[in-house]
Amino acid sequence: MEIAVFSTKNYDRVFFERANEQHGFRFHFFDARLVEDTAPLASGMPIVCPFVNDNVDEPVLEKLAAGGTRHIALRSAGFNHVDLKAAERLGLTVSHVPAYSPHAVAEHTVALMLSLSRQIHRAFARVREGNFSLEGLLGFDFRGKTVGIIGTGKIGQCVADIMLGFGCKVLAFDVYPNDACREKGVDYVAMDRLFAESDIITLHCPLTDETHHLINEDTLSRMKDGVMIINTGRGALVDTKAVIDGLKEGKIGQLGLDVYEEEAGLFFEDRSRNIITDDVFARLLTFPNVLITGHQGFFTREALTAIAETTLKNIAAFEREGQPVHPVQVS
Repeated sequence: MEIAVFSTKNYDRVFFERANEQHGFRFHFFDARLVEDTAPLASGMPIVCPFVNDNVDEPVLEKLAAGGTRHIALRSAGFNHVDLKAAERLGLTVSHVPAYSPHAVAEHTVALMLSLSRQIHRAFARVREGNFSLEGLLGFDFRGKTVGIIGTGKIGQCVADIMLGFGCKVLAFDVYPNDACREKGVDYVAMDRLFAESDIITLHCPLTDETHHLINEDTLSRMKDGVMIINTGRGALVDTKAVIDGLKEGKIGQLGLDVYEEEAGLFFEDRSRNIITDDVFARLLTFPNVLITGHQGFFTREALTAIAETTLKNIAAFEREGQPVHPVQVS
């Protein structure tokens, strides 16, 4: 079985080759992103393995299907970058990795919170320059604060556990409340109440038509002045221009992002020698109370091991039975 793996980094090769010891698949690793122009690289390969920022829209799927691809084996939990209706029409099976390490993303979420609260990123830069002044670095205790969690699946539940351990009051909103969270003391409330009462709001919901730009000018107006907002979910949950206005006005006290709505042409590459031409992103970088990481919430040894193993289990099941372990269904 030949597999085309797009957007490949060295760490992908290491973890996939290790997981492949029990399967014996033949990989073709491509550094290039999967887009319409690069789709022909997978010609003749029945399995294509895209990453979260690859483009898996209808024109790309048509080229893959024409080249003999039968299975799109995503190595991510999210699948909003895939045109599922087009895949179904073309007879392409889509699988994903529903849960690789919720602790990895949850712990990164809390790392952003703590770093922003205590301004670790600014303190680090100061000390390296020999500046040991504490002026402007005043933080706050988490104990007693109210944390609002939007989306309490596996990741949101892990965040809730950590925040409860810190002594926070945890409010949550989810279309499908999590009984395990309720039993531990999480209070499910309406979205408006969560916005109004939370000192910290963190996003862990999927990106859908309903959640696109969930954080926007209107929802920001319903939040506390000085609210901390964290997004380690999907970039387009946040209207970036609206949060820039919120930062300038002081409505947002701290902003932590591991994702960005226009990250596809920006993240996962070394661009330190280039000028960033995305003016919106460049504006975000000017704020001292903004901390951005390049979509690294998933990036732990445990998570990469689970991603590789689950992806290959999906492929093996598809080869053996015609159905992956974790198929993505058209809703």
